[in-house]
Amino acid sequence: MAQGEVLLEVKDLKVHFPTGDGLVKAVDGLSFKVHRGETFGIVGESGSGKSVTCLTALGLTNLERAEVSGEVLFHGNNLITLNKEQMRSVRGKELAMIFQDPFACLHPLYKVGDQIAEAILCHDSCSKKEAQGRVIELLGEVGIPKPKERYAGYPHEYSGGMRQRAMIAMALVHNPHLLIADEPTTALDVTVQAQILELIDRIKNEFNIGVILITHDLGVVADVAQTVMVMYAGRAVEMGSRDELFSRPLHPYAWGLLDSIPHIDQRRQKLVPIEGAPPSLINVPKGCAFHPRCPHQFEPCNKERPALEDRGGGHLDACHLSIEDKRRMWEDREARAAKAGV
Repeated sequence: MAQGEVLLEVKDLKVHFPTGDGLVKAVDGLSFKVHRGETFGIVGESGSGKSVTCLTALGLTNLERAEVSGEVLFHGNNLITLNKEQMRSVRGKELAMIFQDPFACLHPLYKVGDQIAEAILCHDSCSKKEAQGRVIELLGEVGIPKPKERYAGYPHEYSGGMRQRAMIAMALVHNPHLLIADEPTTALDVTVQAQILELIDRIKNEFNIGVILITHDLGVVADVAQTVMVMYAGRAVEMGSRDELFSRPLHPYAWGLLDSIPHIDQRRQKLVPIEGAPPSLINVPKGCAFHPRCPHQFEPCNKERPALEDRGGGHLDACHLSIEDKRRMWEDREARAAKAGV
């Protein structure tokens, strides 16, 4: 686990949305820390609460339509209690986000360079010419060729990878302390995905910032994350170092995610999907939310919700199975997989 300065600390965060059908518990008691120099991966299926967590930290959740409690501490200040003006002074300047669909985030009728320059002028008292120079410099730094010419380009003239690079440039205009990347490689081909992840990792190391990487793809966090939190139904079910999670995962949901990843050395082996579907966040099952889909459930699972507990060395999980049983089960699964692989 990272030992640098704590940049962001989330304490018992709950984000609930009242609806006509009931209360949607999008995030339901989440706690974690992100350190300087660390890439913190948040993994889970769609609807697990990954994006809502980070949007709430950025003050982008409509508090008139949501019930938000807990704390989101950034440099010791609780972001949830800031008013709109105070949040604007933090968002984009000290805390920035790369959204998953750059084409939807960029206005189609304005030049890409001007849109990035606007992000500079919102916080800094500089001339338009100075802002333009900074944008051209940033476009070059994120790997966009001929940045002076590309400054005047429109979003439709950029490829998918270039649009994502432009969004990364926009996020970096004020040298933020923490960068949130929400599914930054969605809809990109494999080669471009690798380039974008490498770029984010280089930026983290060069500027010594913290990065939160939101994804549903364990292969993505395996490349760049140091710490991984697995979410299910609005809660964390496992959290630990990347090496621990991939070599000795402790939660059956994490096992299912790992089993669903194709391995190049096991081309003939069938992928094993997780049976069933994620639960409705209006009617989350009692006990462990994963128990209706878990092949290892037993009596307490449908009645008592397991707490997220440290199993040693900072590796936390929320499961009623004993640590000995889980390690034995995982070793048996690994042995069967190795035997079946070709």
